[in-house]
Amino acid sequence: MHSSPFDVIIAGCGPTGAMLAAELRLHDVRVLVLEQETEPKSFVRIVSLHARSLELMAMRGLLDRLLPHGRRRPAGGIFAAIAKPAPKSLDSAYAYLLGIPQPVVERLLEEHAIKLGGQVRRGRAVTGLAQDDEGVTVELADGERLRTRYLVGCDGARSTVRKLLGVGFPGEPSRTDTLMGEMEVGVPQEEIAARTAELRDTHHRFWLRPFGERIYSVLVPAAEVSDRAQPPTLDDFRRQLHAIAGTDFGVHSPRWLSRFGDATRLAEHYRAGRVLLAGDAAHIHPPIGGQGLNLGVQDAVNLGWKLAAQIRGWAPDTLLDTYEAERRPVAEDVLDNTRAQTELLSTEPGARAVRRLLTELMDFDEVNRHLTEKITATAVRYDFGPGPDLLGRRLPDLEVEQGHLYGLLHHGRGLLLDRTGRLTAGGWSDRVDHLADPSAALDVPCVLLRPDGHVAWIGDNQQDLNDHLSRWFGKPAAQAPAISRGR
Repeated sequence: MHSSPFDVIIAGCGPTGAMLAAELRLHDVRVLVLEQETEPKSFVRIVSLHARSLELMAMRGLLDRLLPHGRRRPAGGIFAAIAKPAPKSLDSAYAYLLGIPQPVVERLLEEHAIKLGGQVRRGRAVTGLAQDDEGVTVELADGERLRTRYLVGCDGARSTVRKLLGVGFPGEPSRTDTLMGEMEVGVPQEEIAARTAELRDTHHRFWLRPFGERIYSVLVPAAEVSDRAQPPTLDDFRRQLHAIAGTDFGVHSPRWLSRFGDATRLAEHYRAGRVLLAGDAAHIHPPIGGQGLNLGVQDAVNLGWKLAAQIRGWAPDTLLDTYEAERRPVAEDVLDNTRAQTELLSTEPGARAVRRLLTELMDFDEVNRHLTEKITATAVRYDFGPGPDLLGRRLPDLEVEQGHLYGLLHHGRGLLLDRTGRLTAGGWSDRVDHLADPSAALDVPCVLLRPDGHVAWIGDNQQDLNDHLSRWFGKPAAQAPAISRGR
């Protein structure tokens, strides 16, 4: 068995695959990303980055690169497109939506991974795999075989890796299709606004929203469920606009056209031996709420440091298993909330009655905040066992002596935030930084943060801390040098 030049091969260089590659490179893992497309996407599809994804970008020093390419708007009106203002009490320094072209996100994340030392090869499609106790052999469409210690399928809803593994993908097929695209219009803006306002209360899967000079984002129900591999035509849009609105608004010169369904599926497993799944390869759902890209990027940040720990040799025995244990329930919750939102878009009388009731309930800030936190993933709490409510949650970007907390997480290491000044990361200081800051805005003495920003321990006892350092970061290194920040 020959050795491999790669520790991890990633199938798919979308946002999930590129983010995962970068996370692995923070720990000097040898990474190759294989992308079957020869060129990056050329069409300009706008996606929304939610608060939790913006937090993760800030943790890795990427947010300032993304912000100039996007447009901020308040995090309101995102649950089932019910028009409500953003909640007043979202606990995040990044409590807004960033509308940004998806190709820009993919390009910046790919550039980030390459700058860190990752390799990306385009026009290389995975067609076969075989794994053993030592690694995975990956076969490509041209017959080349590559050897790696681990393979991660980030290759989308039709994932070849998932199919080759034989992992089930149960759920519901599409019942309805929706057409979405960006194109120019041939009638005045006032006419469009008046007609869409007339239809707003009865057709929630219909809109024309301005996006630049005479460019509109267009959403309209499709005539029937079709094969998503076949893109719609401009005539499809014209016919459906006529059917819904009585006019096609003179649409022409499309930038991009797409079709999406409401299929909802979740992989039975995220891991089979040395092969793992992330992003759309592990879960698909309707795009309502704009959660798909965000969910995949968050998968990548959860998985990256754990897989790196396995490869670097310090991972506790069960650490890699926590990826599925933590992320699959999050995906289940997203699938459920998109199912609920889809029902609320129905034109049936019962669904419209429930929508009216929920619209009233969302006038209560607590309800509005609860639903918004679901969409933005700021309410995610992993089950780390009994303890305070903060345990398992992500920590906001607190002000600390050195500026902001997330600025200390750029390198993907753990962090001990110590308000007592009495604790130490000791033999784990090659994996965990230590910030002694009595002024940190916390109402607990100390917290141990994982590289993904979630609170792994709360307390002030050194022995208890050591036990939790072992749980998450493995055995201490012998006579590791102390690394402290902010002393």
